[in-house]
Amino acid sequence: MTKIIILYFQPKEEVININNYWAKSNPKETIQEHTDSLLKNLCLFKSIYPNIPVNYELLKLACIYHDLGKMNIRFQAKIQASIDGKKSYKDKLEIPHGILSLSFINYKYLEDKGFTEDEIRILFHAVAYHHDRDLDFEEEDLGREISLLKKECVGFKYDKADELIQLPDEIEAKFYMLNDRIYEKNDDDNNNQTFYDYIKIKGLLNRLDYAASAGINVEVANDFLIQGLEKLKEKENWGEWNKLQQYMINNRDNNVVVIAQTGMGKTEAGLLWIGNNKGFFTLPLKTAINEIYNRITKKIVPDREKVGLLHSETIFKYHELQESIEELDIDEYYLKTRQLSLPITVCTLDQLFDIVFKYRGFEAKLATLSYSKIVIDEVQMYSPDLLAYLIVGLHYIIKLGGKFAILTATLPGIVKYYLKGEGIEFQEPQSPFIKDELIRHSVKVIPSQINAEFILQHFNNNKVLVICNTVKKAREIFEDLNNNKKLFDKDVTIKLLHSRFTRKDRREKEEEIVEFGSKNSMETGIWVATQVVEASLDIDFDILITELSDLNGLFQRMGRCYRHRTYDKQGYNCFIFDGGERTCSGVGSVIDEDIFELSKEAINDIDGIMKESEKMQLVEKVYSAEKLMGTKYYQEVQKTINYIKTITEFEKSKDDINFRNIDNITILPKCVYLNNKAEIDELINIYKDEKTTKDDKRKCWIDIQDYLVNVPGYEVKKRKPEIIELSKYRRILVYDGFHYDSILGLVRTEAEEKGDNQI
Repeated sequence: MTKIIILYFQPKEEVININNYWAKSNPKETIQEHTDSLLKNLCLFKSIYPNIPVNYELLKLACIYHDLGKMNIRFQAKIQASIDGKKSYKDKLEIPHGILSLSFINYKYLEDKGFTEDEIRILFHAVAYHHDRDLDFEEEDLGREISLLKKECVGFKYDKADELIQLPDEIEAKFYMLNDRIYEKNDDDNNNQTFYDYIKIKGLLNRLDYAASAGINVEVANDFLIQGLEKLKEKENWGEWNKLQQYMINNRDNNVVVIAQTGMGKTEAGLLWIGNNKGFFTLPLKTAINEIYNRITKKIVPDREKVGLLHSETIFKYHELQESIEELDIDEYYLKTRQLSLPITVCTLDQLFDIVFKYRGFEAKLATLSYSKIVIDEVQMYSPDLLAYLIVGLHYIIKLGGKFAILTATLPGIVKYYLKGEGIEFQEPQSPFIKDELIRHSVKVIPSQINAEFILQHFNNNKVLVICNTVKKAREIFEDLNNNKKLFDKDVTIKLLHSRFTRKDRREKEEEIVEFGSKNSMETGIWVATQVVEASLDIDFDILITELSDLNGLFQRMGRCYRHRTYDKQGYNCFIFDGGERTCSGVGSVIDEDIFELSKEAINDIDGIMKESEKMQLVEKVYSAEKLMGTKYYQEVQKTINYIKTITEFEKSKDDINFRNIDNITILPKCVYLNNKAEIDELINIYKDEKTTKDDKRKCWIDIQDYLVNVPGYEVKKRKPEIIELSKYRRILVYDGFHYDSILGLVRTEAEEKGDNQI
């Protein structure tokens, strides 16, 4: 294709320069300056990813045309007022500049240059909707504004243009009509190529536009990951990569589903599969994500600003980093992370797979995933709704060119069933990567309720991990342990970890358990926890005592015991309480009843040494499509998949999405507020002060978050909070009826417990 077009208008004596028109007011930037920034980032992007399947010529045209509609007098008057420091206003007659930009596109010239009708239509729609706003005007309004724009733009010069054109009286209906959209067709994927191509052009235009506006590079090249991994191997004296890791290297160009036991270097295996490409490493729990992020940035990629951390508390983690790394520009680092500009990102599933809702603006994220490699770790931990989002999301990602690797210690058979059902192709090894010769667990199933006496009996100057299914049960066991330890001739250190601590206290406890459970630690004691310790934490305890949750969760828990060692002793190191004639805590609420009963049946005959192959066989059996067919779990997955497929593109905004089916709310317990009133009030006053800078407001908000706690919605459903308004968009909900301390966490008062029999 020849030299890119565009834009000289019908000549007149005075040539109007595009650089005389404003694109932005803060900082001041002309249309030409802004467009040049997009084109500069486009060159950078193309140099990093020259071979991805995107029409770069079409994307360049989209960059050149996208903001030309800002030359209209209404937009220029509005932005000039902002530059002059006058109050911003909304001109009711103003039409979105993306729509007006369409009048500049010389489609006849494009046709002559060989662009197809579909390509030109994609260009029109990408430009029109690069800011996806409601269109509340009529055709005659559009015609009026185009006429005004014609008069305004009778001749101007832009050095990126080479074609003489004249604004039309109306936009060519063949390529764009008011409220027309390029939608996905439901009948056949083969008929959706135009839709997929549109996603890439529009999404990448958005990425380039955001980067130019923010003054950052749209992408950072990954030219370091393989080298970093090789250096780590050499430093740790690993010799050659193990069979799992070599398999991932050999299958870098494939979608893969791989089962590998814990302790085999799955993190390194996933990163080796990503190689020197753009990659995302997803995990279910923020605790595990933080741990993986720390491992990568400390051992593999010391240049921290090339690795992003993305979950709901990213800004808090980055703030902590800034306290120890003075040269870290946290604002730019956070911005690049949010814009998906970094080559490697460790994140939660919801940060990527909300694309299934096809909300306004989803194209930027999906276009990014179209040239990315995504590792999905611990897939067995996802609830039915999240599994459905994963399956449908992978369908879109691979259709656009992205790749995935499911890398997990246990794999529910139903996952492969749904992948195949959606036509998602993948490779898998002939057999799981396990070391049956490495005996790690000897298991005893106890048909009763978990209890403190049993736990204390198994403390013998060792490390004991107790895992309960609910916060309430964990707290009960912890208190029973402390009340009864005096009966034993033992000095026992006992700690508690769950989700209902203030952010500050939970952070400290997570760091403490990782240090306590490290293979080099000589400490002894008992940790009582919930599922927050189940996945990806590199901790190694001597004894595991746990409630039965479900089989997947159980084996994840067992992975925290004898993680790096062979169990060569008499007796047992894993004790499973299955509830006996009753169920365990959380069944029916956080644990599916059907899967619990199937899991209970599956472990009924286990007594003694349990090989890794046995675990995987049991998981395959319990979680097969045949076993789960008709269960609530299966019905929920199918219902969610069916629902997602009914969602029309662009009908939702991002604010409409509730990705996680969890009714959690962040509160400031009144008791915490009163105990720290001076500090909290000072932060509130600084935040509300008009003189406080945006950066200082952000720091204040981060510090306030240290005092907040996440609780299920039902805990506060019947109570009205005191509301502290910080700004139009930010407030603090203060709830009474709780006790709090750094040992137990958040506990309802006795009066509250008596007043509500449902909890």
